[in-house]
Amino acid sequence: MNNVYVYEFGDSLYLNLTNRCPNNCEFCLRSFKDGVNGNKLWLLKEPTFDEVKEDLAMFPLSKYREIVFCGFGEPTCNLSVMSQVGPYLKAKGCRTRLNTNGLGNLINNRSDVPRLISKYIDCVSISLNASTAEGYDEICRSKYGKDAFYAMLDFARACVEEGVETVMTVVDFIGDEEIEACRKVVEPTGAKFRVRTTVREDTVY
Repeated sequence: MNNVYVYEFGDSLYLNLTNRCPNNCEFCLRSFKDGVNGNKLWLLKEPTFDEVKEDLAMFPLSKYREIVFCGFGEPTCNLSVMSQVGPYLKAKGCRTRLNTNGLGNLINNRSDVPRLISKYIDCVSISLNASTAEGYDEICRSKYGKDAFYAMLDFARACVEEGVETVMTVVDFIGDEEIEACRKVVEPTGAKFRVRTTVREDTVY
């Protein structure tokens, strides 16, 4: 099996830097699929910066709407490589996005991850998925327990304060009432709010 570190999806290019994640979300794509768009995203090893650069060289970067840090894991679990790849992409004029659970500070045991990534990330998309710590814990089953919910909100606020376009998202299966409750949770953070469609098992990529 080859390690897939870079793959296309739609009009964007995606980076798969890790399979590690502190959450075990009940709706996570990797619970029922091995990859996206014909690419197997389970890794035998995490990439080095040079390996990602080598794979990126096979793609015409200017062709893509944006380059997205999003694979079969939480990108901030591999913050060291992400923080090398990000500036490399910005130097090439690429727009960058981070899809994250917003737990980067907890994962890396530091408080300044939003400031660090603001140097090379244009947009941060954070999975909210519940309006309360209890609901988040039930759906996302984080190893950090209910603390994860509050850390995620703090992360979102910090990203906004750093001037990064910040979007908090929920999946549509949680229902209209809970979606509206989540919208009210997002408002004080200053982030944008978006409802995304649940990826079903029979979805074809």
